[in-house]
Amino acid sequence: MEEYTGKAIFRGIAIGKVCFYEKGEQMVKRGRIENAEEEIARYERAREKAVQELGALYDKALKEVGEVNAAIFEVHAMMLDDDDYNDSVKNIITSQKVNAEYAVAATGDNFSKMFSGMEDDYFRARAADVKDISERVVSILTNRDRTGYVGDEPVIIVAEDLAPSETVQMDKSKLLAFVTEHGSSNSHTAILARTMNNPALIGIPIKKEWNGKLAVVDGYTGTFLVDPDQETLAQMEAKLQADQESARLLLQLKGKETVTPDGKKIRLYANIGSVADVAGALSNDAEGIGLFRSEFLYLEKSDYPTEEEQFQVYRQVAELMAGRKVIIRTLDIGADKQVDYFNLDKEENPALGFRAIRICLTRPEIFKTQLRALFRASAYGNIGIMFPMIISVQEVLKIKEIVAGVKKELDEQGMKYGDVELGIMIETPAAVMMSDELAKEVDFFSIGTNDLTQYTLAMDRQNASLESMYDPHHPAVLRMIRMVIENGHKENCWVGICGELGADTTLTKEFLEMGIDELSVSPSCVLGLRKVIRETKAGTGTAV
Repeated sequence: MEEYTGKAIFRGIAIGKVCFYEKGEQMVKRGRIENAEEEIARYERAREKAVQELGALYDKALKEVGEVNAAIFEVHAMMLDDDDYNDSVKNIITSQKVNAEYAVAATGDNFSKMFSGMEDDYFRARAADVKDISERVVSILTNRDRTGYVGDEPVIIVAEDLAPSETVQMDKSKLLAFVTEHGSSNSHTAILARTMNNPALIGIPIKKEWNGKLAVVDGYTGTFLVDPDQETLAQMEAKLQADQESARLLLQLKGKETVTPDGKKIRLYANIGSVADVAGALSNDAEGIGLFRSEFLYLEKSDYPTEEEQFQVYRQVAELMAGRKVIIRTLDIGADKQVDYFNLDKEENPALGFRAIRICLTRPEIFKTQLRALFRASAYGNIGIMFPMIISVQEVLKIKEIVAGVKKELDEQGMKYGDVELGIMIETPAAVMMSDELAKEVDFFSIGTNDLTQYTLAMDRQNASLESMYDPHHPAVLRMIRMVIENGHKENCWVGICGELGADTTLTKEFLEMGIDELSVSPSCVLGLRKVIRETKAGTGTAV
């Protein structure tokens, strides 16, 4: 038996045969051509076919993993329409008199190296994307299959790394788990694995000779076992059965209250990024939406979404949730979420730069358009609005001034709106230290533990090389969460958590003892968290 330990991306147990997934990358031969125009036309046909394939992949991903996760294929299609990319391919064909597949491969390599060398995390992430689209076009030019076929029986996919397109093209019914050597917990493929509910590990030193061998993935401990002995296999099979039984029992919690044995009621909400994600929230019995990431409306557009476009989306989510709370975060563009048409300057430290509420307060017309859409939609459901990256009371006062102006405009135009709670995200140490004063100005706090941890530890949460040092359980982070809850409650301001720590059941008891009022998590985590809460006493924690 071989045993390896990596980093678990998604929990669960999988037992089955290994399918070693080879990308099938081939050496692209450089060939001399006589007619550059004909070769460019050949490239254009292949590029158009690649765009069509990406459109089909988007539709498939939309049905299986939701709009937010499907958006990567729209990004890939846009990259194939990029002038710089296309000019490079055509220039290599024309100037060097070479075949199209060589020109595409060379362009892909050049752009990938350029992106990899950039300091900005967003652009570094694009290195894998440009490589993927180039391989797609080369495959079409060389008639090589890229269907992602993995066989007739369910298997554990083992690969050096996986591109999002490769992951989505695989038949979900034939996938038990993913195991890769490279990648990070914030990669697109990792996100897709979570959304597809597949156990997944990264950081495993893979071997091609494992192909066809029996293996076990333990997404709880990060363990990968190849050729397990009978005793170990029996133990893992028992663990798998317990896992399946646990999932079945969780379904019995649908419709039950999220309340501790000593009577503390917790608001258990879901995080979403699109209207399509509401289905997951409802099917997992979320009591509301604790975080609707509105920036994806902007990321998916080639120009600013209009008031009417935004209104229709917000209204639809509010109506689908049928009176349950829907908390919508205002635009959180910047840092790792860049939008070309915003024309943001390149920054040395984008995570510390011009982002989120800083953009909204300096570009009020964008902000007012979103606020008008949000308030109009509030007439159709129970909407709350929260503002990200707050660091001062002055920012909140300015926001409230703009909100008052928007409401006055709507009143003058005879447009209805509901009673909207206003809240802020606590994701900076500054907001934590000012939470006693901030609580006097808002209805609720939502603690964004992902960024709060990053800024507290001065550690980039997307840097794969820092994963072993990045500690969201750091005492400083937990002390800050406690401080925010205590300060909020003194001013009758309810407090929730919408970051990854909200779903960390090893901290649930501590959060309950602190007096947390709300937890907002991925839809798939709702029922499991409800079970833990219903079995855990809140102790002295008091709620608002």
